[in-house]
Amino acid sequence: MMHYTLDFPDSPYPSIQLPEGSALSLQLSALNSPLLFGCRAGLCGTCLIELQPGAEGSIAPASADEREALDIYAPDQPLARLACQVQVTGDMRIRKL
Repeated sequence: MMHYTLDFPDSPYPSIQLPEGSALSLQLSALNSPLLFGCRAGLCGTCLIELQPGAEGSIAPASADEREALDIYAPDQPLARLACQVQVTGDMRIRKL
């Protein structure tokens, strides 16, 4: 099973390794990360993050439902995502918005 690195730039939280295909919200909750999760359905905006691919990572685009929520919570933030809707598909850098 592949594992990818998740970095938290500008944060004291250390980089972590996560298995490919795992739900970001479940992994981060289990690891007591600095991100909070509310509804976990992409409706509340609690887990709004800036998500950048790592050196060799790729990130699946937001679904139509997630995009609709992002248009409300972060209309001028092209790298904004809802962490509860992201699956690990490559190395990533996360910053809380």
